[in-house]
Amino acid sequence: MGLTPGRGRAGAKPAGAAGAPAGTPAGATEPGGAGPAAPSGASPPPRARRAATPPAGAAPPLAALAAEARACTVCAPRLPLGPRPILRVSETARILIASQAPGTRAHESGIPFEDASGARLRDWLGLDRDVFHDESRVAILPQGFCYPGRLPRGGDAPPRPECAPLWQARLLAPMRGLRLILPIGAHAIRYHLGARAKPTLAATVAGFRDYLPRHLPLPHPSWRTLAWAGRNPWFEAEVIPALRAAVAAALREET
Repeated sequence: MGLTPGRGRAGAKPAGAAGAPAGTPAGATEPGGAGPAAPSGASPPPRARRAATPPAGAAPPLAALAAEARACTVCAPRLPLGPRPILRVSETARILIASQAPGTRAHESGIPFEDASGARLRDWLGLDRDVFHDESRVAILPQGFCYPGRLPRGGDAPPRPECAPLWQARLLAPMRGLRLILPIGAHAIRYHLGARAKPTLAATVAGFRDYLPRHLPLPHPSWRTLAWAGRNPWFEAEVIPALRAAVAAALREET
């Protein structure tokens, strides 16, 4: 899918003296100047606050949330290879790859989409590997952070249902720089589009214009999509060019 000023002592220079922190009281000189004389018998200036201390009840910063998510073991008893949460988030990212869950190769390497499906996805997006893996520009937040195992009849199991309700909203909230969200596959489409999704994945992807400019839904870029795309030539003819244009526009908005 990351200051603390020292505490003053009694008898220290009053606010306004050299080295005074931001927020110097009215009447004091700029830092580096001589402050006004303290009245006789005046109380010593208040101690500087610790800037690193968040207000009570404030949400932790994104880096702390991401570290907490990467340490998550909620699903451990039900994960065949054990927990290894894989996600990439950044407050500066402009594009979000809202995928489903990592596969075995990503579980082994810790790198998302480092396989044939990732190469196919990068081709769809019109991005080279360096930009795709630059989390300051492209975030990757799957519905399930860990490899979920295999289905009895083949294919990867769906993302663990515990994961998205626990982490998605908390991690998305600080990513205010996002300009384009790409829900990939049925699970991510249901999460991000909700009731706006159409009855089938094909109909939702074909109706991509209904969700722009914020969202552009996509099928999973697995080898199975090759046959699906062959049956739906509009995907290559209409969706891919629009996708590349939307990705380029989102990255142009970088500041």
